[in-house]
Amino acid sequence: MVPRKKKAQISVYLDPDTMALLADYAARRDQPQSLIAEAAIASFLSPDAAERREAAIAKRLDQLDRRMTRMERDVGISVETLAVFVRFWLVTTPPLPEPAGQAARAKAGERYEAFVAALGRRLAKGPRLAQEIAEDGGAAKA
Repeated sequence: MVPRKKKAQISVYLDPDTMALLADYAARRDQPQSLIAEAAIASFLSPDAAERREAAIAKRLDQLDRRMTRMERDVGISVETLAVFVRFWLVTTPPLPEPAGQAARAKAGERYEAFVAALGRRLAKGPRLAQEIAEDGGAAKA
């Protein structure tokens, strides 16, 4: 027979909610509360606990890094798309004769102000264009 080690007794003050959780858990497991508390303390103090936390944090940081990389790529693609479109539009749009050009510039100012106001409203309450495209694409497949 293996001799049992004598256990030291401690007094611990627990928050009532924590005490209720401990009591419920011990009752469900049909184990003494002191055994559950001892296991929890041993787990908390285990050198592996710090390594597990570090591994979990490293995994989360890796996920965040991949997301940031993807977002940087997506923003770069969006900027390039807009730049190519603007360059194409400027190259292919013929200039207007001067009397019509002045009227077009005045109308362009009005349209630009309306565009900025519409953009502000859209950004404030959505949905974003990418969402609409995804929703339209999903409806087209269905």
